[in-house]
Amino acid sequence: MTTPLRILGKASSINVRKVLWTCVEAGIPFTREDYGSGFMPTDTPGFLAMNPNGLVPVIAVQDGFLWESNSICRCLAGMAGRDDLLPRDPLARARVEMWMDWQATELNSAWRPVFMTLLRGATSFTVAQLTAGIAEWNARMALLDAQLARTAAFVAGPAFTLADVVIGLSVNRWLMTPIERPTLPAVTAYLDRLDARPGWRAHGHNGLP
Repeated sequence: MTTPLRILGKASSINVRKVLWTCVEAGIPFTREDYGSGFMPTDTPGFLAMNPNGLVPVIAVQDGFLWESNSICRCLAGMAGRDDLLPRDPLARARVEMWMDWQATELNSAWRPVFMTLLRGATSFTVAQLTAGIAEWNARMALLDAQLARTAAFVAGPAFTLADVVIGLSVNRWLMTPIERPTLPAVTAYLDRLDARPGWRAHGHNGLP
């Protein structure tokens, strides 16, 4: 990719950071424009023409725009020919995408009420929902801990993949949210392995939840 990738979305967004980290891993040059809460609006006709959901990130591609962070990461790995990040073999690829989908569905649904209440000041969740959310989030993290204990390396197996980009950021969010957490030794060891990666240090373990 000779022309820098155009990324629309503020750098503090966890979903934008997935894309930024993927770019670092894949060696893709990029420019980024601040869109989202506190910056350029995402509810204008111009932005909605790029993403009708009014959400970031969005990337510009030759025939238009792409949205949905996990799909963007898959696309970028393919465009860069990085079969290590997202294998071509159907079964190996499915093992990576299985965990990426788990992050987008099971893990996200667990942390959303907790994060939105404790770090974003939302008042729409009840105490019961908050308590249940913390328990569910910790349960999902315990499931991840068991997987990492099995691989003794990365989420989908012995090698780093896109699954680690999307899940690594969610693990960081879990640690940055002020809740009571169980001790998960495999997750702790996993974070030590991620700390060796410049993309993680720049866009994951960078002080943002």
